[in-house]
Amino acid sequence: MADPARARKLADRIKVIVAETLEQRIKDPRVGFVTITDARVTGDLHDATVYYTVYGSDDDKAGTAIALESAKGVLRSEIGRQTGVRFTPTLTFVADAVPENAEAIEHLLRAAAASDAEVHEKAANAEYAGEADPYKKPRDEDDEDELDEEPAS
Repeated sequence: MADPARARKLADRIKVIVAETLEQRIKDPRVGFVTITDARVTGDLHDATVYYTVYGSDDDKAGTAIALESAKGVLRSEIGRQTGVRFTPTLTFVADAVPENAEAIEHLLRAAAASDAEVHEKAANAEYAGEADPYKKPRDEDDEDELDEEPAS
């Protein structure tokens, strides 16, 4: 098993190489507006997973996935040439779910903010069900003296 720091460095280098190669050498029209978001390499440095996002419709995303699979050989040979490692890792492309997850979280945060605003609005117009201060307070000594001085009838 390789050093984890070495695996991270190789993953970062793979991310850069794949992004540059897609921009400069791959002329497939199916490759849409793609962004390489992350790359991870296994501990033995034999497999690399490259995460990407595509800006566009579902058709653009599907076309980009097919184009990346077809360009896998060119990308792998470029990685081997530029990194100089003994064994060039096999590549796996995975569509990154971060944008969809972020959108879902934003939706939940907006719903929570709307619910909070509704609660604050109801609280502003609310009245107490009983007394304004329901807690018993200890009597002062002056209050006790006044009670003793009242004449009994």
